[in-house]
Amino acid sequence: MVRMEWDTLGQVEVPDDVYYGPQTVRAARNFRVSGLKLPPVFIWAQAVVKQASAKANMDAGKLDPAIGGPIIRAASEVREGWFDDQFVVDAFQSGAGTSQNMNANEVIANRALEIMSEARGRYGIIHPNDHVNMSQSSNDTIHTAIHIAAMESLSNTLLPVLTILHEGLIARSVEYRDIVKPGRTHLQDAVPVTLGQEFGGYARMVELGIRGLSTSMDALAELNMGGTAVGTGLNAPEGFGEIAVSEVNRITGLTFRLARDPFEATQGASAILTASSALRSIAVSLIKIANDLRLLSSGPRTGIGEIELPAVQPGSSIMPGKVNPVMAEMLNMACFQVVGNDTVIMMAAQAGQLELNVFTPLMAHNLLGSIQLLSGAVESFTRQCLQGITANAGHCRALAGKSLALTTVLAPKLGYETAADIASRAYRDNTTIRDVVLDSGLLTENEVDTMLDPLRMAAVKK
Repeated sequence: MVRMEWDTLGQVEVPDDVYYGPQTVRAARNFRVSGLKLPPVFIWAQAVVKQASAKANMDAGKLDPAIGGPIIRAASEVREGWFDDQFVVDAFQSGAGTSQNMNANEVIANRALEIMSEARGRYGIIHPNDHVNMSQSSNDTIHTAIHIAAMESLSNTLLPVLTILHEGLIARSVEYRDIVKPGRTHLQDAVPVTLGQEFGGYARMVELGIRGLSTSMDALAELNMGGTAVGTGLNAPEGFGEIAVSEVNRITGLTFRLARDPFEATQGASAILTASSALRSIAVSLIKIANDLRLLSSGPRTGIGEIELPAVQPGSSIMPGKVNPVMAEMLNMACFQVVGNDTVIMMAAQAGQLELNVFTPLMAHNLLGSIQLLSGAVESFTRQCLQGITANAGHCRALAGKSLALTTVLAPKLGYETAADIASRAYRDNTTIRDVVLDSGLLTENEVDTMLDPLRMAAVKK
């Protein structure tokens, strides 16, 4: 069954059981590209924009409350996820997200008509453009929805899981405070560190990432509500933006403010780019951490083997008993994708022309995708890997005692050349630095024990 509807290009057959209308049907037909849709969090943010705009238009005396009330109710239902399946436009769609905006306008208009006990498609009563999109343009609403969706996702999902990861790394740094081990630079033996110091470094990386992400959210807090097509505010009543943003704050519980310069907000994408850059920075740090954990747990008999990662699944389809560091590998892959997403956002951000950047759907897809991906990857990694890591303390200490780099502490007393010769002899004779120094008679046993104490060299106070 279909119903006949019309847009400015003519008549369109619309399935009778859907809430969207003719422009969405055209877009779904035109953009059979990826099968990917913008995520629900974006749809819910669009609903916030429509709900807040209807309130501002009613307060300005521009929208009849008899129409505005059902629009607000319909938008709130979209916000609650009731109509996620009605948003059918591919993520790779018309520039500036016009199709995505009209998808929202049509769904909300038809649901509002239904609330009024009217048939879907009776746009003479509630029109997708004239009423739901009143005082708006795709050019400001899509930008605004990206900011709202990103802020909600960061505040409610990613920052909490990053905080838990940070706390877990701090806990490991305290637990492993006195486990001395060889440091490694250039993947070669270096002076001692403790396992706690290594994990403390990881914790600081995550802390700095959280700080950078929090800073980027200040720019996302600016909303381009009421800028309409090019930033002039054409067709929006005076005070619309202020009222709409206040309503957004009430609905979301977050703190947004009106964009300082609507022209920049319409044609630029610096806030999105900054947030993506912060996500990329976190991803790069997590890649480093995951790589380290894979190296430190390598073995179990022929590698470094200083730590053990929890065994969460069999590791090989051909080698029985093999267990792989799958959670660290997953984290690597997720972070690689985030870095790639950031490159796409950078390309889209620089491609804006004159009064508009038309590539906002692509930026929405990649920014929100990065937030979702990092959130899931970090939560899974923390739960399935970090919380179950164990240290091979005895093995760490034994390796620290064998390190040729222990000669570093002897150089100020014996000289660089003598210390280097001691290292060469120890390597050649397959013995320890301690044994070579004692055999040479250069230092007393008490001096050797004091100077070559790995914990002392790692600057750990006993």
